[in-house]
Amino acid sequence: MFDWFRQLTSQERRTFAACFGGWALDSMDVNIYGLVITSLKQQWGITNAEAGLLGTAALVVSAFGGWIVGLLADRVGRVRMLQLTILWFAVFTALSGLTQNFSQLLVVRGLQGLGFGGEWAAGAVLMGEIIRPEHRGKAVGGVQSGWAIGWAAAVLLQALLFSLLPAELAWRALFFVGITPALLVFFVRNAVAEPEVFNRARAKNAGVGFLEIFSPRHLKTTALCSMLAIGAQGGYYAINTWLPTFLRTERKLSVLNSGGYLAVVIAGAFSGYLTGAWLSDRLGRKAQFYLFAIGSGLIVLLYTQLKIDNGTMLLLGFPLGFFASGIFSGMGAFFTELFPTNVRGSGQGFSYNFGRGVGALSPWLIGRLSERVGLGVAIGLFAAGSYAIGFAACTFLPETKGRALQES
Repeated sequence: MFDWFRQLTSQERRTFAACFGGWALDSMDVNIYGLVITSLKQQWGITNAEAGLLGTAALVVSAFGGWIVGLLADRVGRVRMLQLTILWFAVFTALSGLTQNFSQLLVVRGLQGLGFGGEWAAGAVLMGEIIRPEHRGKAVGGVQSGWAIGWAAAVLLQALLFSLLPAELAWRALFFVGITPALLVFFVRNAVAEPEVFNRARAKNAGVGFLEIFSPRHLKTTALCSMLAIGAQGGYYAINTWLPTFLRTERKLSVLNSGGYLAVVIAGAFSGYLTGAWLSDRLGRKAQFYLFAIGSGLIVLLYTQLKIDNGTMLLLGFPLGFFASGIFSGMGAFFTELFPTNVRGSGQGFSYNFGRGVGALSPWLIGRLSERVGLGVAIGLFAAGSYAIGFAACTFLPETKGRALQES
């Protein structure tokens, strides 16, 4: 499964390392919020709906950040925008630790979202253009596995800081740690170069308009990719934002035990990313997405709706993480191959992050619905519905496995 990595050139490996590190650290910063919801509810007295809105704010704004950065990446360069977005989300994560009330955190979280959305837009298209076609799915999907590493780092840091500091200080310290991704910028600046395919396309198509992805030539692809992203993102954020709270409130688990359950989910996520990346090149982009969408929907319903004991929940945690995270493995390569180089950053950044913006409504809506039907039911309904949308969109897109990149 990993022979392909040894075949990469030094430039391909450096690019992989930079994008993997950026995505892992981005994940760490983003997942911190889900781990401190309970503390914020206790200290600030916010409701589930308000907590969901805080989760949604960064994700909605990230939709605009992803498109803006994608547009700029098509003009000034993939590498330059990757550096900027890493620095941006690191700074605003740290500033979250200084906020004093709900309104302040809402604003800072929203601004953090600009960098969060932009980092994927710049990094995914950079990886897709650097890596050769036969390894593109595995490499871009391999970068996605960095999300599980960053998530695990956030969980470990939470356990450490909450054991060393009072709760009212621990959540702030956790946000302060989020400044560390800024150090990665120095590596990206010195070790990563722009893809040749991008340099050629920029020289030929400097005047492409920012609405080009909505032209008749590209509109169908943009719309279907956006729907595909809505399905995957809506399902994932329904789980990711509310799972820790669900375990503590409805399953009555302690913080220590909840961390154990999350560890199993994260292990499943890491395995899912790597397996999904391999299957994307082996079976094709569409087959991989179908498989993981069906698995995600079924597992979420089992996990949240059945009256099961702790042991069974622990076992279900692995496939939950495996399918819900692994569904993203082929998406970066798929979108890279669907858009030509002159609008690839814009198209890929808009589609993925528009899906994130719409899917991001699920944490807020789940928070509101949970006050009527319970948190488990709300998570299950939104997750299953989201995956059904993504499945439907995928049927209308062409298979792109092994496709050479279009330059214009």
